[in-house]
Amino acid sequence: MTLSSLIDHYEKGGPLLAYATSSLDREQETARPGPGAWSLAELTIHLLDSDLVSADRIKRVIAEDSPTLLAYDENAWCARLDYQSLPVEEAVSMFVANRRWIAHILRSLPESDFARSGNHTERGRITLADLVRSAVGHLDHHLAFLYAKRGNLGISIYPRYRMVPE
Repeated sequence: MTLSSLIDHYEKGGPLLAYATSSLDREQETARPGPGAWSLAELTIHLLDSDLVSADRIKRVIAEDSPTLLAYDENAWCARLDYQSLPVEEAVSMFVANRRWIAHILRSLPESDFARSGNHTERGRITLADLVRSAVGHLDHHLAFLYAKRGNLGISIYPRYRMVPE
C-alpha cells in the first residue's frame, strides 16, 4: 500500500464513524448491548480520545527526535472522564475534523519522514507509518463492535470499513 493510499484510508475514517453513529437517539447511545461492556457513547468517545492521543503521537514523531510516547489506561479514561454523559455528535465532529487536519499534515511530509520513530512506553520503537496504520486499524476494530451493538439494539445498518492490508 502506498503512503498516499494509507493517508486516504486514515482520513476517510472520519466519515465512516459519522455513518456508523448516524440516526441514534440518546437512549440508544447510552444502552449497553453486547459485545463488550461499553455503550455506543462510551465506544465513540473512546475512539475520539484515542484518535486525539494518536494525533499527538504523530505530531511528536514528526517534530521531535525519538520522543517518548506515553501509554494510557483507556478504561480509567472512560470511567473518570464520564464518557457516558458526553455528546456523541460532538465527539464524531471532532473525530472527523482531527482526521482531516492530521491528513493535511501527513500529506505535506516527504516519504522519508514516515520512517521517523518514537519510543512507546509499552510497545517500544514505533514509526510514523506504524502510527498511521495503527490508527486506521483501531477504528476498524471498534467499528465491528459498534455495528454489532447496533444490531443487538435492532437498529442495524450496512457495515462500512477501511481495512488496511499488511
